[in-house]
Amino acid sequence: MYDMIIIGAGPAGMAAAIYAKRAELKVLLLERATAGGQIINTYEVDNYPGIPGVDGFTLADKFSEHCNRLEVERKDGEVSKVENDGAVKRIVLDNGETLESKTVVIATGAANKKLGVPGEEEFRGMGVSYCATCDGAFFRNKEVAVVGGGDVAVEDAIFLARLCKKVYIIHRRDEFRAARSLVTALKACENVEFVLNATVSKINGESLVKSVTVKDKNTGAEKDIEVNGVFIAVGIEPNSGVFEGVVETENGWIKAGETCETSAPGIFAVGDVRTKQLRQVITAAADGANAVTSAERYLVENR
Repeated sequence: MYDMIIIGAGPAGMAAAIYAKRAELKVLLLERATAGGQIINTYEVDNYPGIPGVDGFTLADKFSEHCNRLEVERKDGEVSKVENDGAVKRIVLDNGETLESKTVVIATGAANKKLGVPGEEEFRGMGVSYCATCDGAFFRNKEVAVVGGGDVAVEDAIFLARLCKKVYIIHRRDEFRAARSLVTALKACENVEFVLNATVSKINGESLVKSVTVKDKNTGAEKDIEVNGVFIAVGIEPNSGVFEGVVETENGWIKAGETCETSAPGIFAVGDVRTKQLRQVITAAADGANAVTSAERYLVENR
């Protein structure tokens, strides 16, 4: 029986593990893939206090090293079911193993949204990518398109502009949602062309991507833009499906405030998977700390 099982080893989950270990709780950190979450796909994190300009992989590695230094127990596994039996929470893994804990911290994060257009799935890995820092090097000196208008899309376009011959950024509005500083930096890139008030209606190619079809939202006119790659950054959706019916959700996001308490006593949600205004590394780490504080109080009240 654990005091706490943390599901997910991104910044929020690892921060929770660090705080739980320092609180002398018996804690287990579960991860289905590489520790670090979405941050490992981030080219540069320039707003984490004290470590300006660090790349996402390095920052994730520092989180992981901290967990190792505290000898946090870890386990690889995919969660297939969560059972809440009041004082005991049961985590069922896809291999059939069942783990028991007094509290659970959900830190499963979010995944990239899809465009849902013809060619997207067909050319995934063959020119369609959701991670510029992972795949950008394959398109050195080539022409690519970035789809989206938020921070990630603009960051991706800036990163790709350093490698690629030309970058088209396609956005459905005439203004970007990204931070002004990022947009200013993007506009300074001479090899970036803006395709605004437009949507992607199709991704074309044979064995590899050859072009994207874009539709002007004002006129309805369509045109093809020849590119070798398409990087999609149109938002994220929560990895919360396995918790449906266990905790309350809002459009898929797990309902939890700053204390990270969910509708189910003893179960907490942290990071990108929960309802919140800002999804950043710093707020994810803060969630981890808050969740452990709330869990400690819960454990004292339910001895």
